[in-house]
Amino acid sequence: MKAAPWILCFLTAAIPLRAESVNVAAASDLNFAVQEIIKSFEHNTGNTVRLTLGSSGNFYAQILNGAPFDVFLSADMDYPKRLERQGYSVPGSTFTYGVGRLALWVPNRSSLDLDKIGMNALLDDSIRKIAIANPEHAPYGRAAVAALEHTKLYDRVKGKLVLGENVSQAAQFVQSGAADAGIVAMSIALSRPMRDGGRYWAVPADTYPRLEQAAVLLKHAGPVGKAFHEWLRSAEARRIFDNYGFAASREARQGVLPQPRSGVRR
Repeated sequence: MKAAPWILCFLTAAIPLRAESVNVAAASDLNFAVQEIIKSFEHNTGNTVRLTLGSSGNFYAQILNGAPFDVFLSADMDYPKRLERQGYSVPGSTFTYGVGRLALWVPNRSSLDLDKIGMNALLDDSIRKIAIANPEHAPYGRAAVAALEHTKLYDRVKGKLVLGENVSQAAQFVQSGAADAGIVAMSIALSRPMRDGGRYWAVPADTYPRLEQAAVLLKHAGPVGKAFHEWLRSAEARRIFDNYGFAASREARQGVLPQPRSGVRR
């Protein structure tokens, strides 16, 4: 006996639409910011995000080798632009979500007055190890080296440097006591765990290349990937990026960077 058409329609309507997921690769400096953005996206759409954090250079290599990411948030502009040129992303989908900043961070156990001596704190005898991200594949590592070179400190402290796989791991080295100071992303220094555990000094932005950071939609992304890519440009995402010290792209074009400026914050 065949079911009546209206019964079939009722049964179909009663089956909830299945939530879909999106695979997102994000530079580790985005750890805290992107998790807040994901939470708002999931709450508003019912979809889920599978997040992988790491270094931008490693993600670039993985994408070239077929890693199934839908959206890539890099710590620079270069890797997303390369992917677009090489045909791995949707043409025209690269956009700047913010401009990053560097911060010199020390734990509460340190007695150094960062506001008074700034980067010269790294010369103090109490600083035996300085954590930075690996400059070979992490934009924040390259920026840290540039800042040290600009301030004529690199040759004097290079023997103290310990390299994290990414900027998040560099911050963990200092938090855990494996290093005495770290040059990390401002977005990490502004996170609650880092604010509770130490203090930071904003490295002057003119000592390292501008850290314009971009997101890109990868070629095989489906509707949910496209939706998340668009969500990154929403007012809610912008508010979260601002809270973690990322300048908006319009501000970047005008040469304006948001607070905090150089100085110690806890």
